Amino acid sequence: MSTFVEISPRLSKGRQTGRLALFVLGWFSLYWVNGRVWNLLLFTVFGADEKSKIGDSIHFFFYDFTKIALLLLGITFAVTYARSFITIERTRALLGGKREGIGNVLAASAGIVTPFCSCSAVPVFIGFLGSGVPVGVTLSFLIASPLINEIAVGLLFTMFGWKIAAIYLLSGLVIAVSAGIILGRLKVERWVEPFVFETKINDAPAFGAPRYTINERTSLGIEEAKVIFLKIWPYLLGGIALGAAIHGWAPTTFFAQYAGASNPFAVVIAVIVGIPLYSNAAGVMPIVQVLYDKGLPMGTLLAFMMSVVALSLPEMILLRRVLKPKLLVTFIAVVGLGIIFVGYLFNAIL
Repeated sequence: MSTFVEISPRLSKGRQTGRLALFVLGWFSLYWVNGRVWNLLLFTVFGADEKSKIGDSIHFFFYDFTKIALLLLGITFAVTYARSFITIERTRALLGGKREGIGNVLAASAGIVTPFCSCSAVPVFIGFLGSGVPVGVTLSFLIASPLINEIAVGLLFTMFGWKIAAIYLLSGLVIAVSAGIILGRLKVERWVEPFVFETKINDAPAFGAPRYTINERTSLGIEEAKVIFLKIWPYLLGGIALGAAIHGWAPTTFFAQYAGASNPFAVVIAVIVGIPLYSNAAGVMPIVQVLYDKGLPMGTLLAFMMSVVALSLPEMILLRRVLKPKLLVTFIAVVGLGIIFVGYLFNAIL
């Protein structure tokens, strides 16, 4: 666990609350102005062409790196602050204490309702393991959080109707739960990087004690966010750079030619092509619409979309920071096979 840094514990509770509110307001302000600042700098001050692929890729890099860095810091702070109220016993009772299956369902369901992208889910993964939640249950959350997106559900409902939206939701949940159970049974704890378990709070008997002040909890959150960011930022930078390099270059013509309904390997091709791409479910939706208009089956498109948001190459670069190669490869294989199965299943029934 990171070194505890005490900050002005003798301030009144009202002033401590005010400082915390200013800290949170500052974070939200930075997040809100992020896109506007980069639009102004790149397209107005430096005169980049926002309609060109190069200009769009440059904007993508700076905007997404700043956005995900802020999310990484903010989510780590929030998780650590929340953990200061929860002992490891309570966390185990909620998730770790459930028998296999129920814990995975609860974790996957929690992942559905959290608006985390695949990159920002990493600090939550660290927080879960640090609180004693089993790896298999934690992986169900890690898979479900980016894979099942409430914005994507709404867009699919608007564009294709409630059946397709329901299929996306249920199939994503099944993949997250099943993959978590399989990986949990493989006893993959030994394939997680050791520093993840070093964030455990077992050695701090007062953690969660009522005498903690607001400033002390804030200090814990800031320190943990700093430590985690310093460990992960090179992977974040590499992942975003890769995403920016291929942003806007999705091969829709290739898809239409080689991943059409007549090709029995269409779903596999869709997943292979989708993995190098970097986007969230909402961002990939315009591509799905174009490919659907070109006649691609919905099962193939769902597999493509799921591979982009749950198995993107930039995400794998980030996950490598917390997962050893054996677990990373196993994670990709289990999730990938689940996505491929869903694609073929729904091509057959739709």
